[in-house]
Amino acid sequence: MQQALEAGVLDEVQIHHIPVLLGAGRRLFDVLPSEIELEIVQVIDTPEATHIRYRIRR
Repeated sequence: MQQALEAGVLDEVQIHHIPVLLGAGRRLFDVLPSEIELEIVQVIDTPEATHIRYRIRR
């Protein structure tokens, strides 16, 4: 995803946030080419997860 953001080929990003703490893992957006501005398009909140769709501002 980081390479696609850098290349400018993504229009939207969806993140599914599940409330579980694992204590380790890989950061999804650890290294970004520059500041990326996101606009919330949709939020769906369920008891199991929150689903957020963002539009990438250019």
